[in-house]
Amino acid sequence: MCMVTNSEFTDEALDRVRLYKTVIRNCNFTNTDFSRIDLTDVRFENCDLSNANLGNASMNRVEFLNCKLLGSSLTESYIGNTRFEGSILNMAMFSNSKLEKVIFDDATLESADFFDCNLKKLEFLSCNLNSASFEETPLKGIDIRSSDFDSLTVSIENLKGCIVSTSQAIKFASLIGLKIQ
Repeated sequence: MCMVTNSEFTDEALDRVRLYKTVIRNCNFTNTDFSRIDLTDVRFENCDLSNANLGNASMNRVEFLNCKLLGSSLTESYIGNTRFEGSILNMAMFSNSKLEKVIFDDATLESADFFDCNLKKLEFLSCNLNSASFEETPLKGIDIRSSDFDSLTVSIENLKGCIVSTSQAIKFASLIGLKIQ
C-alpha cells in the first residue's frame, strides 16, 4: 500500500526489511545490504540493485521489471511466484536457494551462479544464459529452449530431463565429446 520513487539508498545496511504491497520505482540500491529481506506483493520498476546483498531473502509474488541486479547476491533465499522481466542479472548468485514458480523473461543472466539450487516450475523465456553455472542443480523439467548461450556449466546427470532445442542439444553433445556428422 506504499510507493517509493526516485530514492537513493546506496551503500546502506538495512537488515530484516519487510515490504508488503509496495511499488518501488526508479530507485538506486547499489551495494546495499538487504540481508534477510522479506518481500510480499512487491514490484521493483527500473531500479538498480547492483552488488546488493539479498541473501537469506524471502520473496513471494515479487516483480523486477527492467531492473539491474548485476553481481547481486540472492544466496540461501526462497524466491517464489517471482518474475524478472527485462532485467540484467549478470554474475548474480543464487547459490543454495529455492526458486519456485519463477519466470526469467527477456533477462540477461551471463555468468549467473545457480549452485546447489532447488528449482521448481522455473521458466527461462528468451534469456541470455551464456556462461551461467548450474553445478549441483538438477534441471529436470526446466525449459531453456528459447534462451541463448555459448556455454553453460552443468553436469550430465543434472541435465537429465531439461527441455532444450535441437541446436542446444547439439551444443551439449559436442561438450561431452560426441562427434556429430
